[in-house]
Amino acid sequence: MKKTTLPVALIQERNHGDAEANLAVIEQRVGEAARRGAKLVLLQELHNGPYFCQHEAVCEFDLAEPIPGPSTERLGRLARQHNLVLVGSLFEKRAIGLYHNTAVVFENDGSIAGKYRKMHIPDDPGFYEKFYFTPGDLGFEPVDTSVGRLGVMVCWDQWYPEGARLMALAGAELLLYPTAIGWDPGDEQAEKDRQRDAWILSHRGHAVANGLPVLSCNRVGHEPSPLGTAGIRFWGSSHVLGPQGEFLAEAGTDEPEILMADVDLERSEHVRRIWPFLRDRRIDAYGDLLKRYRD
Repeated sequence: MKKTTLPVALIQERNHGDAEANLAVIEQRVGEAARRGAKLVLLQELHNGPYFCQHEAVCEFDLAEPIPGPSTERLGRLARQHNLVLVGSLFEKRAIGLYHNTAVVFENDGSIAGKYRKMHIPDDPGFYEKFYFTPGDLGFEPVDTSVGRLGVMVCWDQWYPEGARLMALAGAELLLYPTAIGWDPGDEQAEKDRQRDAWILSHRGHAVANGLPVLSCNRVGHEPSPLGTAGIRFWGSSHVLGPQGEFLAEAGTDEPEILMADVDLERSEHVRRIWPFLRDRRIDAYGDLLKRYRD
């Protein structure tokens, strides 16, 4: 009989320098999470190194690797060793000159259960991702695993209700977001608070609108910009939400943390029975959503 309570862990970490150092820390953290009972572990976006998209430099493409590849082999062994489902986030080299920001889901036997290529690609000061990443072409397709059907998306996708909805319509049981988001250290505190609050509210909205738990794992620490500007102070605040947007667990803003929570997978059905948003959708009236703008 399938268990309805799923122990999850989010590994909120800072950058430790390079892939070898970061993966070594990840191995330690995942091992600890497993000892504490986790059966699903989510890592942060691009966890193998610094957030290199603060500038545009062709040398950064040397960080990319194929999937399958060295990192997926190592993460797969980790999932198998601890008998858990693991969600990683890698800079994928699909071909020469073709790269993606890709989340990989590992089954508890170490195999690759599926992957998701980031669909929405930002291009803002400090987040020059369009230089590096081709938009995903795998669509919003959940990945079936032994712990449930996972709707995995990546960071900038978290601002778009369409992606969360499409994952829900495809039967996702949880929404997961590996993330790298933070403050400009020069902003006033009030602006920093508004940005972080908006980010959390977007996730709570996805949970409520779709009646699904949401897991978002962010990094922490200050990462200077190679351009000599202030860089980014990643605000952590990784969290696990229930299907009414309620907090099941939330990490702090400054330090690495293994965030643990028990997710009741039965609650989604109970919530959807009292809030039947999928039933009442006017799918006959939404055609204009396919337009860029209604002029």
